[in-house]
Amino acid sequence: MNPPPSGIEHARNALVSTLLICEHCDTVYRRRPLACGDVARCARCHAVLERHQRISLNTMLALVLTVMVVFVQANVWPIMTLGFNGEQIHTTLWGIIAMMWQEHSQVVAVLAAATLFFFPLCKMLLLGWLLIYGRVGRRAPGFRPLMVTLHYLAPWTMSEVFVLGVLVSIVKAHLYFDVTPDAGAFAYAALAVLITIFSGIDLRQLWEKIPETAP
Repeated sequence: MNPPPSGIEHARNALVSTLLICEHCDTVYRRRPLACGDVARCARCHAVLERHQRISLNTMLALVLTVMVVFVQANVWPIMTLGFNGEQIHTTLWGIIAMMWQEHSQVVAVLAAATLFFFPLCKMLLLGWLLIYGRVGRRAPGFRPLMVTLHYLAPWTMSEVFVLGVLVSIVKAHLYFDVTPDAGAFAYAALAVLITIFSGIDLRQLWEKIPETAP
């Protein structure tokens, strides 16, 4: 068991919990309670300091698990069916990536694999790891470096961009082929909606909701 925090640690944690530091210009503010829909912004650089959050750790974990289920379905099911001269071709995400690789578009293939599969998968696994421990009031092993990793992974999940690309491709390909969107396309659309919802959650709140030492 961890030793109980000393009075100095209690004072330090209490002080940190009442302060907000802008990560862009390092201006320090005193935290104030936010009402539903309120957003605290830096007076100097106008960056977002904090948003009102009502979502609990249990709800966040449930959302992560839902995203994982939809993510698996989106990558297993075919995205679209192309029909030409009586023949039908079913394609999945990895089929498209393999096709781009074979057509000497290796850079695009690697970027697609990273932003549509590996980065979102890493983000969900890391969040799930942190939240499983957070539900019992503990910080997971590697909490600090994992939170930093999540901060840098956030801009690189681009499933919603892929959904728009699929829609444009279906419209253009329909001029030459019989194109039918499959279950994978709808799964990716649902995944984009879930990721958009999740992007509105300020993950920095995990620093406060998950205490550094167990109570």
